[in-house]
Amino acid sequence: MPHPTTRSPAFLDTEYPPARAGRAAFHVIPVPMELSVSYGRGAARGPQAILEASGQLEAYDRGVAPGARGIHTQPAVRLPKRADAAAWLDAIEARVARALAAGARPLVLGGEHTVTLGAARAFAAAGARLGFLHFDAHADLRDTYEENPLSHACVMRRVAELGFPIIQFGTRAYSLEEAGYRRTHRLAAFDADALQGALPRRLLPPGFPRDLYITFDVDGLDPSQMPATGTPVAGGLFWHQAMRLLDRVTRGRRVVGADLVELAPAPGLPFATFTAAQLAHRLLALMIP
Repeated sequence: MPHPTTRSPAFLDTEYPPARAGRAAFHVIPVPMELSVSYGRGAARGPQAILEASGQLEAYDRGVAPGARGIHTQPAVRLPKRADAAAWLDAIEARVARALAAGARPLVLGGEHTVTLGAARAFAAAGARLGFLHFDAHADLRDTYEENPLSHACVMRRVAELGFPIIQFGTRAYSLEEAGYRRTHRLAAFDADALQGALPRRLLPPGFPRDLYITFDVDGLDPSQMPATGTPVAGGLFWHQAMRLLDRVTRGRRVVGADLVELAPAPGLPFATFTAAQLAHRLLALMIP
C-alpha cells in the first residue's frame, strides 16, 4: 500500500511518474470552477482532493493499469475571482483542445458540472461525432436556472444544442420543464428506479455513436456511497451497479473523453473523496485505446 502523502501534484504519481504531455495516453485536467452551485458548496476543492486521494490508489483497476499508458496531469485551470462562466468555458475548451492535439484522451476533474460544456465545445470544434453518457441524480436540462443559462442545472441542454446525442442514467430529480424537454426531444433516459435489479437488455438506442464521452456527476451515486456533494439525492446508484452499467454501455465502443464533477470534499468523510478518486481511475481504464 502506498505511504500516505499530504499532496499528490499529479494523478496516481505514487505508482507512475507523471508522463510528458506528448507521450501520455491521458491528460487529467483539474478545473476548480464553482460559480453556480445551488445548494451545498465546496466543488472548487474537488479536483485537488481527488489528486491527493489518487496517491493512495493502486496501479490496477479491476485487472487493468491505465497508468502504464502514461498520465499527464495538466496544471489546474486558474482564473481571476471575477472571471465569469464564459471565461471558464473558454479556458476549459482550450485545455481539452490541447489534450486532443497531443493525441491524448482528456479526463476533466470538476468543479461544478458546467465544466462539461467546455469539453464538449472542444470536441465539437474538432469535428468529433460523439454520444454523451450522462450519469447524474439530476437531468440538468433547464434552459436557464436562476436567470443563468450557463448554470450547472442547464449544462446538458447546452451540450445537446451542440448537436451531441445524450442518454441519461441514474436520474431521479428533475423539473416539469426538464421532463417536457425529454419528451419533446425524445432524449433517452434510464432513471435510477429503472436500473434496480437486472439491467435492461438494450441501454443505448439504435444509431447511437460508437465514440462516447462520459460525464459523471458524483451525485449519481447514492448518498450512502457519496455524501460529499452539493445536492445529494436519495435512491441513487450503488458502486457495483454503476460499474456494471459503465461496463455494459461502453462494451464494443470507444470512450474518448470523460469528466467527473461535483465532489465537495467534507471533513470526516475521506472515504467519499477516495471513492471519487477510484471512479476517476475507472474512467481512465475505460478510455484505454
